[in-house]
Amino acid sequence: QVRLVESGGGLVQPGDSLRLSCAASGFSFDDSVMRWSRQPPGRQRELVATISNDGGMTHYVDSVKGRFTISRDNVKNMVFLQMNSLKSEDTADYYCNVRLGTAVHWGQGTPVTVSS
Repeated sequence: QVRLVESGGGLVQPGDSLRLSCAASGFSFDDSVMRWSRQPPGRQRELVATISNDGGMTHYVDSVKGRFTISRDNVKNMVFLQMNSLKSEDTADYYCNVRLGTAVHWGQGTPVTVSS
């Protein structure tokens, strides 16, 4: 059974940093591309960052390039999202996710609120 559990969200001020974590289980983690997506209030979910199975390749949506860093630990089966220089527009529920075959599996999400 695939399980993804996010943590690390919270309320921060603009310019602050947060590190999100996602613990994965139930699938071959080190064979899987991992992703972080987010859903701002009242808006559609968007893909934020992707990391290859070995961590050697990453991709980011333009709005977070230079501020967010995705990484992974294939020993602990975890994926991380380091978020720096946070802006109010980064406010969203953040989700760890993985595509396995034709199905996309999601965690329960962790909320991030950036507000002064």
